[in-house]
Amino acid sequence: MNTIFGPVHSRRFGVSLGIDLSPSHKQCNFDCLYCELAPAATVDIQKSTPSVESIITDLQTALQEHSNIDEITLTANGEPTLYPYLKELVSEIDKIKKEKETLILTNSAALVDPKVFETLLALDQVKLSLDAVSTDIFRKIDRPHEKIDLSKLIEAVIAFSEVYKGKLFIEILFVRGLNNTTEEVAKLNAVLHKLQALRVDIGTIDRPPAYPVEGISYGELVDIAQQFDADLPINIASRVHAEFSQSSYSDEEIINTLDKRPLTPEDVEILFDPESAQRLLHMVETKKVEIIERAKLEFYVPRENLQRKRKK
Repeated sequence: MNTIFGPVHSRRFGVSLGIDLSPSHKQCNFDCLYCELAPAATVDIQKSTPSVESIITDLQTALQEHSNIDEITLTANGEPTLYPYLKELVSEIDKIKKEKETLILTNSAALVDPKVFETLLALDQVKLSLDAVSTDIFRKIDRPHEKIDLSKLIEAVIAFSEVYKGKLFIEILFVRGLNNTTEEVAKLNAVLHKLQALRVDIGTIDRPPAYPVEGISYGELVDIAQQFDADLPINIASRVHAEFSQSSYSDEEIINTLDKRPLTPEDVEILFDPESAQRLLHMVETKKVEIIERAKLEFYVPRENLQRKRKK
């Protein structure tokens, strides 16, 4: 069974080849309400595994066919860090990847395992999920394996962010009626300040979920983004439910908006009417607003903000 899929084009991560470390069926230590895969009992070990040799053979073939990619992404029908030979696989990929970078998409739970922790340090990019920091909400959304302790998971995420030298991303997926409350966002805000992340992607359900739950609207994501402190690198990653209710912004309102939350060109397209968008472009031309790049994404930021130091 071929373990390679793609190339996949992603606005956030570029063009990648994916490696499915559980191609036969779902094997995960979470059974998330929003998962696009069918519900399945959680596991803490992966029993059905492709060999490192077969994965590398598949990857070498794919790299010959698709040389113009940015990343090699480790993922799974489930949780990739459950793959028992992950350290050996990463080592073998490093031998053939050349200028391409390695990326893993993980739910963070296995970071409490020192071997997994050490293995992920060797990757170029790591995306960690953190949907909630309250135990009751975490258990409702992510439905974790009984052995998983949220407090230890958070401690491991913080510790990893302090020593990891690559590109670290955090992802939070909001589910209506669960983690989109003001109280939970405030708790997430406090934890995020303890992390050294390059970018925090916030999103919502944009694929048919495993269970009957709902996502939130783009407008609600904007409201949540405003609740996080402005020094956090928040990016609204989901625009599937975007409402094109564009508004007019004066120069002062544009600066105030960008001061509180830098916006991407996609955000501006949804939020700003044509005249306001033109005013923003004029402010870029006159150097009142700068365009900065943060891990492949562009953001509009007031020029005076660029000298601010991020809180530690």
